[in-house]
Amino acid sequence: MLSAALGQNGSSRIPAPAATWADKSLPSTTPPNTRPILVHASYCYIDTVLYRIYVRLLKLLAWILLNVGIFGMMLFVPAGTIGWWRAWVFIGVVFFAVFAIAVDVLAQSEGLLNERLRSPLQKGQPLVDKIIVLLCLVTWGGLICFIPLDVFRFHLLRTPGFLASFLGLMLVVVGWGIIYLSYKENAFAAPVVRHQKERQQEVVASGVYGLVRHPMYAGGSLGWIGVSLWLGSYAAALLTIVPIGTIALRILFEEQFLRHELQGYDAYSERVRYRLMPFIW
Repeated sequence: MLSAALGQNGSSRIPAPAATWADKSLPSTTPPNTRPILVHASYCYIDTVLYRIYVRLLKLLAWILLNVGIFGMMLFVPAGTIGWWRAWVFIGVVFFAVFAIAVDVLAQSEGLLNERLRSPLQKGQPLVDKIIVLLCLVTWGGLICFIPLDVFRFHLLRTPGFLASFLGLMLVVVGWGIIYLSYKENAFAAPVVRHQKERQQEVVASGVYGLVRHPMYAGGSLGWIGVSLWLGSYAAALLTIVPIGTIALRILFEEQFLRHELQGYDAYSERVRYRLMPFIW
């Protein structure tokens, strides 16, 4: 044991510390006096990468919770109960769709994630779009809040039967599926109307954008009708004409803006004839 700690001449010899992964990653020709600096730089780079991953995960989690939480509050608070199984089924569909969008799309596109987390009212946004966005938020939110009020209090019309309710659930699933495909195709799907010059925005004409020019709005419209039927309110299903009307108003303004600001949008409009629903509009 003594000979293992001592040299051949009997003098003590301390074993050299094992090389770290950072030391091994450095070229053998690296001057000894620069090795500590390079090792420190390597650790700093790793810390920066880990921090960016951590921040992006927090943003993704915030986006998921925001979308699911808003629906939950607008349904369960007016209902006055959380014992509403149809609402939980709807929340489950929303969570699955939002989670899929976050993992499969937003996690791969930091620019799109940042855009979706920004306020719907922004500096430099056209005043007309700000007004229309507020109308969209009020009419959409009002519709969702109206559903539990009608189901539990007003009872304005008879309750949809099984087939109508099941059709509503299918419309919700299809609507969110279209929204997912829209996110997947369009990396410039910002919540406001603006030309994203800093991100080199270009016309998207592939996938669902080859069928209608505003597939995300189309998916949302189907979802509004579907959730009204699934949760049991014919009155709410009839009232979907209001938020769909505000969406149509925004489409008209958005297309006017894009034709003026985005190169190639005129040609795209001629190639893809329908704005919202094939063979209808």
